Amino acid sequence: MRGIAAVPSYVVMQPTTLCNLDCVYCYLPLRAADRRMPPTVAEAVAASVNPWAASGRFSVVWHGGEPLAAGREHLAALLAPFGPAVEHHVQTNATLIDDAWCAFFAEHGIRVSVSVDGPRARNGERVTRGGRPAYDRIVAGVAALRRHGLPFSALAVVSRPEPGLATELYDYFLDLGCDVLGINIEETEGVNTRTNARDAAAVTGFWAELVGAWRRDPRIHLREIEWSLRYAGAVLAGTADDLLPRRLDPIPTVSHDGSVVVLSPELAGFTDPRYGDFSSGNVLTTPLAEILAGAGRTPWVREFLTGVEACRSSCPYFGFCGGGHAANRYFELGRFDGTETEHCRNSKIRLLEGVLEHARDHESPAA
Repeated sequence: MRGIAAVPSYVVMQPTTLCNLDCVYCYLPLRAADRRMPPTVAEAVAASVNPWAASGRFSVVWHGGEPLAAGREHLAALLAPFGPAVEHHVQTNATLIDDAWCAFFAEHGIRVSVSVDGPRARNGERVTRGGRPAYDRIVAGVAALRRHGLPFSALAVVSRPEPGLATELYDYFLDLGCDVLGINIEETEGVNTRTNARDAAAVTGFWAELVGAWRRDPRIHLREIEWSLRYAGAVLAGTADDLLPRRLDPIPTVSHDGSVVVLSPELAGFTDPRYGDFSSGNVLTTPLAEILAGAGRTPWVREFLTGVEACRSSCPYFGFCGGGHAANRYFELGRFDGTETEHCRNSKIRLLEGVLEHARDHESPAA
């Protein structure tokens, strides 16, 4: 985990900045504007991605805004330059999904991930631009996916961890029919300035309860829990040093205009007097592979790598998280070379402690 890899494992693409929802905790700065990615940007990205995909598994993740707000015709034009070896994923609020979109997903082999925060009562902050609840439209979209036999993942934001919530959420997603579930504790990030400071015991208890719910019926791949268990097992086996990659995945995010932000998609669309627009280049003028090769020279990236080294030397959880995320440092601490953030505490430290707490509470008594 020193330096940045020259070849990513996936690329994030922003087909449009527009989102048809106005979720209270959303971090995106331009979601009321419809700024669409021209096909020339996709063509430029594909020129680097297609050779990478020919050498091994590679994904393009379409992420907005709301990617489906770009429309099927425009999204098809953006998909066209990518070769058959590229895997496509879309992160969507599902409110626009209907039979026609399901046919589009099937035709293009697109894997769908749905953003939904649990049952109706837990989705009060996922609203339309008119402030109306979006829940009925979300579940209608999910119903269309199920009707067409399309597998899907789910991503839920948890704003207020409390006893009983983890079991409620897990049972809900079992019924929803997703095969993979990711849980994000709400983050102070982007235009969402609400604090993410949470009671330590409540967050740890949430994760411990989630482990218990999953173990009773582990039909869903539970992203955070399975990674935690994998890490714990590697520690016990003495192989934990082999889990993290040797270099950081650059996770390039290509904005609608072709600008490239590495490491943290959440920084795209923002500017700062000190750091500028956070981009390391633009694919319309420089090949993506060349941008990534020089990304380590971007000033804020150098500062972030200094912070990663500070985490390595000071944090006992470094082997688990690898130094955290650049955007969380910036939006919480105002710079990139700090270390521990509330996001670290909620989604890394307390996650691992919750898994271990569940293990301690349910270990078999000694014979």
